[in-house]
Amino acid sequence: MNVAFIGTGVMGLSMARNLMKHGHTLKVYNRTAEKTRPLAEEGAQAAGSVAECVAGCEAVITIVGFPQDVEEVYLGADGVVDKAEKGALVIDMTTTSPALWQDIARLARKRGLRPLDAPVSGGDTGAKAATLAIMVGGEAEDFEAARPLFECMGRNIVHEGGDGSGQHTKMANQIAIAGTVAGVAEAIRYGEAAGLDLKKMLDTISTGAAGSWQMSNNGPKMVSGDEAPGFFIKHYVKDLRIARQESKTRSLKLPVAKRVLKMYEELEERGQGGLGTQAVIRAYRKAKKG
Repeated sequence: MNVAFIGTGVMGLSMARNLMKHGHTLKVYNRTAEKTRPLAEEGAQAAGSVAECVAGCEAVITIVGFPQDVEEVYLGADGVVDKAEKGALVIDMTTTSPALWQDIARLARKRGLRPLDAPVSGGDTGAKAATLAIMVGGEAEDFEAARPLFECMGRNIVHEGGDGSGQHTKMANQIAIAGTVAGVAEAIRYGEAAGLDLKKMLDTISTGAAGSWQMSNNGPKMVSGDEAPGFFIKHYVKDLRIARQESKTRSLKLPVAKRVLKMYEELEERGQGGLGTQAVIRAYRKAKKG
């Protein structure tokens, strides 16, 4: 397909590369033009605007930062909803507000577009290896049309239901991560206090009932002090705030997610939002007397 790819950051860069490896022709756009250079050097066409990027493309894929960015890219002047080709698949892979996406999808469908919300899980390692979990909301027919694109980027690809269902599934994913990543950090802090060989400890407990993606991938980073972002703290704060808002509209209480969000917000307030989510270990090492 001729694909417009908007958003070439930590995740988007690798996802776009994987589409190109499977023979898709890409036009790419990023507000920071420098971030499209690696793809342009590998054969993609760099565009100077959203409108230029989507022109003539059968599919548009976006993965940007925050809900306001999604709104701007889709509904702003010369945005995707106004400028994409009629009949094009428009696929947002950002984690964003389910309610916002439902509004965008309604407007896109009125213009003859085929909207899908398709947030992902798996971090930068999953993006590079094309092993992402992809949670998709929208019409079943459009999901099947987009499946060849998804298969270039991920393995576990599921049609979750109607508009916004992908985003709601991602919220459940992020809520589950909150308890898991905090639990891993607590275990490591306990191991430190007990004087254990932390690598040996992780190797042991990760093969039993405590094992998880967070333990296997972020646990070693916590131990080694590697805080490079596979997924930014600032983006996880955004995700958990969306989950909090969605839970409030449903009169739900999420005590674990609430506590973990507070820890991450405190890290962000201290200027650490650009670190990876594994840096939550800082909260535990600071509170040594706790």
